[in-house]
Amino acid sequence: MWKLVDGKLIQTIDTSRVKFRTNVSKSIIDQLNTLAIQYDSYPNYLLESGLRVVLAQGVIQFDKKTRPKDRIQYKTTYDKGLLLEVKDFAKEHKLSVNDVLEYSVPFIDFNSVKKRSNKHRIEKL
Repeated sequence: MWKLVDGKLIQTIDTSRVKFRTNVSKSIIDQLNTLAIQYDSYPNYLLESGLRVVLAQGVIQFDKKTRPKDRIQYKTTYDKGLLLEVKDFAKEHKLSVNDVLEYSVPFIDFNSVKKRSNKHRIEKL
């Protein structure tokens, strides 16, 4: 992210985002990568959109017996506040965060997904 300070651009770190590592189905990651290209976005932005919808619904229908067997390590960044909400939601429903992440994919709202350019936005102070 860039900030415009006294007419000069200064590159800064977006402090509202945090790194997070978990295990997610490889087939879901592949699907997200394809969708990210199609919608000019990033996989984590897509996941954030789906997570917001799931959290807004407040309900999750997840069968632990159907967990994917192809999980691999997945590292990316998420909105700090959203990730905290997801962790609380997962704990409340006795699930892991990766279960909630995978469950959220069908709920992605492609009309509200951030574009790739959001990463390089300019904010004025």
